[in-house]
Amino acid sequence: MKNIGLLTLIAFMINLSSFAQNKDAFAVQAKIENGIIEGNYSTIDGIQTYFGVPFAKPPVGDLRWKAPQPLENWTGVKETKTFGPRPMQKMFFGDMNSRSNGVSEDCLYLNVWTPADRNTKGLPVLVYFYGGGNVAGDASEPRYDGGSMAKKGMVVVLANYRLNIFGFLAHPDLSAEAPYKASGNYGLLDQHAALQWVKKNIAAFGGDPKKVTIAGESAGSFAVSQQMASPMSKNLIAGAIGESGAAIGSTSLTTVSLSEAEKEGADFAKKVGHPSIAELRKLSSRDIYELYNETNRFGFPMVIDGYFLPKSLPEIFAAKEQAQVPLLVGWNSAEIPGAAFMQGQPYTDDAYIAKVKEAYPQKFNEVLKYYPHGSEKQIERSATDLASDRFIVYSTWKWFDLQRKNSDQPVYRYLFSRIRPELVDPDKASGLAGGTVSKDSNAPKPKLIGAVHASEIEYCMGNLGLVKDYTWTADDYKVSATMQDYFANFIKTGNPNGGKLPEWPAAKPDDPAPEVMDIDVQSRAEKAKKDARFLFLDTIYMK
Repeated sequence: MKNIGLLTLIAFMINLSSFAQNKDAFAVQAKIENGIIEGNYSTIDGIQTYFGVPFAKPPVGDLRWKAPQPLENWTGVKETKTFGPRPMQKMFFGDMNSRSNGVSEDCLYLNVWTPADRNTKGLPVLVYFYGGGNVAGDASEPRYDGGSMAKKGMVVVLANYRLNIFGFLAHPDLSAEAPYKASGNYGLLDQHAALQWVKKNIAAFGGDPKKVTIAGESAGSFAVSQQMASPMSKNLIAGAIGESGAAIGSTSLTTVSLSEAEKEGADFAKKVGHPSIAELRKLSSRDIYELYNETNRFGFPMVIDGYFLPKSLPEIFAAKEQAQVPLLVGWNSAEIPGAAFMQGQPYTDDAYIAKVKEAYPQKFNEVLKYYPHGSEKQIERSATDLASDRFIVYSTWKWFDLQRKNSDQPVYRYLFSRIRPELVDPDKASGLAGGTVSKDSNAPKPKLIGAVHASEIEYCMGNLGLVKDYTWTADDYKVSATMQDYFANFIKTGNPNGGKLPEWPAAKPDDPAPEVMDIDVQSRAEKAKKDARFLFLDTIYMK
């Protein structure tokens, strides 16, 4: 009897929790290609949500390390009211606050937010790819939530994609079995599958499949640059937004040849004692997860595979073979602190010059010209710029430069300068490249000299209220409203301008000091002041 009573109480609590979560919503259904799904219709804001919608077969068993496969149809109604599982991953970054239903290889699910009523058609669509270095992240994180953007008059889609060893392992065995004779890039192919799903199904949510803008931050921005370049995806999009990152040059995420990727994958497999893919496929998710983590790897490279990517991005853009669509692209004013370059050394002339010589033994004099020294403040700024450029800024600039010179479509560039306020938890500190970490009470607390990596996400998506880590102020909400309106205008029209926003000119193809929108409490367009350093970096990275 006691057990029956306990079970009854548990069932009651589950029902009560479900009722509490949906007390201001009623069920709503949509008919898509594979069947009927049921989500929630909010009576508070009119936004309908469909969470955990499958867009490909689960990539498990024999489908592990294969391109995503089309779904089979289902009968009846599939409930899509909770986020699906996130891709297999460790929690690498402290700012990731997943709302997903666990962690699983069965992770190919997407989420939809739409403001459409029963008669709405032709809404613009935003498809957003999350960041996380291709090793972490998922489509349920609060900072990416699509509700605020949907209220601006668009359908918003966030899709999971496979990560780390599950999403990017290449291997000769995999290439041999694939019909396209290549391997790796499974996470990118997942994104492509999501775009195909949008083309086929978005009209059911009031969206226009011909008005799809893709956007992403960090690894998600890399993905946007690659989806623009891929012959498979370029005709599925009408616009692109990149926030800090592109798959170009020497960056934080590498892209290598298929032969290099296959060798790296084969060496890994031998190292962990399972040299063939047949052996690796027999292992459980746990075994693969632990074997991968034991090697302390940070993912696997993306691949010029002759299929999804036939050539490098600079080659594709130079040949004007990329998506000829408007591009809005930029980065943050201090993506990574100068301490990342100085590696514990002080901001003194001697220490800085020594580090520059160590990194650029043949070209240190030129580096010191573009990243000057002379005072502690100057060195901190230069070290920050240099660390940021090496990390992610140069690649983003190169993408911007290639698109403006090889497309007749407008290109808009921004610099996000708003420094986030203090953390709510005094025992936490901001991480080197975004995120939060436990504070070391003995470590000095550096004063931020700009906006760090990933800090713009909750601003541009209108989600400050969903990110509880920071003590947001009225100025932060002002910056968020400005940035979100720019993004929303661009998604709707291909032009960020409109209303009372400060005018944002498109960059001219050959302007050595193009207009840049500095997004801060007082946002304004200014001429770029330091772009000559990127031309110098071209001589290093574009050999």
